[in-house]
Amino acid sequence: MAFSTDRRKSTVHNIASSALQNPYHRASFSRKNRLARLVWQIVYVLLYRTSPRPMFAWRGLLLRAFGAQIGSGCHFYPAGKIWAPWNLTCEDCCTLADGAEIYNPSRIHLGSHCILSQYAFVCGATHDYNHPDFPMLSYQMHLGAYSWICARASVSPGVNVGAGAVLGLGSVATQDMEPWTVYSGVPAVAIKPRAKTVTSGPPQE
Repeated sequence: MAFSTDRRKSTVHNIASSALQNPYHRASFSRKNRLARLVWQIVYVLLYRTSPRPMFAWRGLLLRAFGAQIGSGCHFYPAGKIWAPWNLTCEDCCTLADGAEIYNPSRIHLGSHCILSQYAFVCGATHDYNHPDFPMLSYQMHLGAYSWICARASVSPGVNVGAGAVLGLGSVATQDMEPWTVYSGVPAVAIKPRAKTVTSGPPQE
């Protein structure tokens, strides 16, 4: 399914190459970026993914060591994935469940008490399929406080999620989500309002 992202401000990742090189084969990121991601993947496999589930502080420490800005009380489970920790900002008490993934070539911000349930996917980049070089386009994104991306739901590139919004099981958000509204479907549409709630402490997944 194709959708327009023209209204959203994007960053183009397109490293220059010779006229003879196939543009589809050239790297989208610098060697420094690729090296940083290689080191992060090694640390993820050896130290992050293998850590016991209750060791949230340890995984938070590893993420901070790679540049993530993380508030207190966050629960990042060992099988959750963050593509680039240095492009992640989390306020207090956020949750990234096992299997959930944040693909963030540009910065992604999670508001307080934001939840990404099992196998949820926040996609921060796509490609310009109308350009002959097929360059990558990445987007800064914001998921508001108390928002909930349910299991196996996906947030498309450049989509912002309002405070308290809910994206239902397996749904795909292709447009910005209004605060305190429940969305469902492919593409997701608003189906009902959500009562405004405020709690304390990190949610459990």
